[in-house]
Amino acid sequence: MSKKTFSVFGGTNREHLISALVPVISIILALIIGAIIIACLGKNPIKGYALLFSGSVGSKSRIAQTLMSACPLIFTSLCAAFAYKCGVFNLGGEGQFVMGATCAIMTVLGFHLEGIVAIVVALLVGIVVGGIWGLLPGIMKITRGLNEMITSIMLNYVAVLFMSWVYTGPFRGGDNPETLPIPDSAQLPRIAKFHVGVILAILLAFFLWYVIFKTSFGFKIRAVGINPIASRVNGFSVGKLMVLSFIISGAIAGLGGSVEILGKQYRLLAGFGVGVGFDGVAIALIAQLNPIGSMVVALFFGMLTTGATSMQVGIMVPTAITEIIRALIIIFAVSGIAMLKLPKIKAVLLPAITGKMTDEKSNDSKKAEVEA
Repeated sequence: MSKKTFSVFGGTNREHLISALVPVISIILALIIGAIIIACLGKNPIKGYALLFSGSVGSKSRIAQTLMSACPLIFTSLCAAFAYKCGVFNLGGEGQFVMGATCAIMTVLGFHLEGIVAIVVALLVGIVVGGIWGLLPGIMKITRGLNEMITSIMLNYVAVLFMSWVYTGPFRGGDNPETLPIPDSAQLPRIAKFHVGVILAILLAFFLWYVIFKTSFGFKIRAVGINPIASRVNGFSVGKLMVLSFIISGAIAGLGGSVEILGKQYRLLAGFGVGVGFDGVAIALIAQLNPIGSMVVALFFGMLTTGATSMQVGIMVPTAITEIIRALIIIFAVSGIAMLKLPKIKAVLLPAITGKMTDEKSNDSKKAEVEA
């Protein structure tokens, strides 16, 4: 066996094996507690989970619905993960998502765009506007020393209020507080009942993983996130990298907003994008800021969202059960990650889980010495 164990969690250190188990164990524990709650309600948890599973992946249409439910979560989790890798806390994913969507639909409707031109322009507008909205807290942090968590959260409210003005004001499409729908030709093409934005989100997750863990730029981002002082001593432009990470992070969320408008919602209305940013933060933390892990967790959350209705109809339990499961996953994952930082716990778990691999590594080393 190779002396190094490859990990999508971004390294060859065997400690990543323990880290990779945290989300899995968290999901299992949350599902067990969810089953206990369902049983306490007098229902069959096995049947409930079977309905949850079949309701989310039981047919092509349900798989498509699950993928589209997970799509915005993938974008906002990638937004959070990229910023956090550089040591900055972007809690403005929701605002950047909303601004990207709002400006995208304003561009399509305002300039009467159609076809591929509308799609390309709207996506680019989402990227640019999201990046600018992400730039604002970054600039305020670097130039004025303002806490980026507070400023990014405040900008979320500004974005939502701006969106409300758009769908109740100049772009209102009738009696209801919503905009007119975009033209059919401006909607994202569909493949097997889901829009191509899903594929874009998945490809983006793999691309960001490569950038973060396999490029010199990604190395600088991670170095600043781990130790900005040492990075500055070694000649890295810490301030510029932090601002750039905010811009890229915001652009990812803005792209997600424009994809959601072009691929699923087709119009702005009250409640658009609510909670998607903070869900993305939670998913990124569960995945330990790994882009591929964030994508996987987002897909699981999409399954919970899509399958909740089937479980409710089948065994008459509230859809809030799935919200409880999601909350428990977050609690267990964050707690587990925090516990792994404790030296005593790490000293016990690391040998227990990777002991066999360590022995194999030792044998490989001895064999190499003999051959030498």
